[in-house]
Amino acid sequence: MNAFQINYRRPAWLLAFALSAFVVGCGGGGDDAPAPGARVDPPVVVVDPVGAVCTVGAACVPLASAGNYTILAMSGVTTTGTSAITGHVGLNSVAAGMTGFSETMDASNTFSTSAQVTGGGRLYASDYAAPTPAALTTATATDATAAFADADNKTISVGDFADVGGGNLGGLSLPPGVYEWTTGVSVAGGSTVTLAGTATDVWVFKIAGGITMNPGATVTLTGALPQNVFWRTAGVVALDTTSNLKGIVLSGSSVTLASGATVNGRLIASTAVTLIANTVTRPAP
Repeated sequence: MNAFQINYRRPAWLLAFALSAFVVGCGGGGDDAPAPGARVDPPVVVVDPVGAVCTVGAACVPLASAGNYTILAMSGVTTTGTSAITGHVGLNSVAAGMTGFSETMDASNTFSTSAQVTGGGRLYASDYAAPTPAALTTATATDATAAFADADNKTISVGDFADVGGGNLGGLSLPPGVYEWTTGVSVAGGSTVTLAGTATDVWVFKIAGGITMNPGATVTLTGALPQNVFWRTAGVVALDTTSNLKGIVLSGSSVTLASGATVNGRLIASTAVTLIANTVTRPAP
């Protein structure tokens, strides 16, 4: 068992992720004042939009700097075909682990860009220039670990919130609260699981196995917001063709999307995230 696998009853969420947010300005190469009459450009402030995060209090899982990213992974982020990711991509490994993006390195060497990463999004890896490595270390030791531990330690809500549907969620409407399954969960092909509530309601799903979204399966939010939905799993999250998931995925394993699958939320995996011509959109601010 590696350091990022999960003991469900006695969790050791030692999860490493690349999390960072940067403000980049333009600077000179020395201390000399500009010559009289020389043009002086104002500092360039790079807008660094990260999307909305859960802010309604104790019910939330606090992502801290994890909320800066749309996709976070430990060992690799791969896209086959053309994907569309709105927001930042972080990898706590060398940049060679990001494949299929045709990255362009910024002049600062602290991040790269890709035509497949939009909305002001950038790509970060652990072998980029400072301050990126230090930011990754801080995120690994503090923010990601705290988020996983917080989700795992939440107390299940009173009522019918344990092993709902035997793990088969298709056709169910689930009120806000903290749920727990001692197995994996799945949504049948073409079916819908509905999360109905308000913009301040929070859902936390604690899943001992993984998540399987079969072809065409959909998570629908009625009055709810994707940044307030947390899917904490010990196993693999697998989204089959044309399925749609909404919410924040905190996977103790990998996340794999088949062709045409879409996500409105965030994908945080302790191993790899694999895309095949997918759309992954951060929650709108």
